[in-house]
Amino acid sequence: MSERHAPIVKSQPVRTLHWPDEQATQRWAGALAAHLTEWPGGRDACIELRGDLGAGKTTFVRHLLRACGVRGRIKSPTYAVVEPHQGELDGQPWPIWHFDFYRFSDPREWEDAGFRDIFAGPGLKLMEWPDKVAGQLPPPDWVIAIEAEDESSRRVRVLAGTERGSAWLESAHQALWLEGPHAL
Repeated sequence: MSERHAPIVKSQPVRTLHWPDEQATQRWAGALAAHLTEWPGGRDACIELRGDLGAGKTTFVRHLLRACGVRGRIKSPTYAVVEPHQGELDGQPWPIWHFDFYRFSDPREWEDAGFRDIFAGPGLKLMEWPDKVAGQLPPPDWVIAIEAEDESSRRVRVLAGTERGSAWLESAHQALWLEGPHAL
């Protein structure tokens, strides 16, 4: 007689897709922006962006920020560490924070910089190089891992890191995974 036991480790939902070019990246970022405004807690999501230098993290963020209604110049936060933005969708203001922790050498720099207050407040938080501040960040709703396949093509894995992130992965199945860029 065989007994069934609950799994010891719960697997995290993952979706994999392919962006054949920058236009696919832009379309997916636009679809994601629309969903973030609809999902419960989506306007306050924490999203980690992972990938090697040149993988396309900042390019993706620029497209996402434009789709979220950010106007004007969008600078990379590589030297400033954080760039605050004001988005607008459906006539509603939307605070958005873009972090780049690449230059951090000690996770305690995060605390010293006063970022705890930003993460405690409202708004979308987009974080590049989160491993540089290990143990300081809240759990991400999503981790978007971008891998360059060649000059223009990207393989993208989206992993849920929270319960609400898991719910978003499930609810977005049709719009983000099947109708958008090619799912793998």
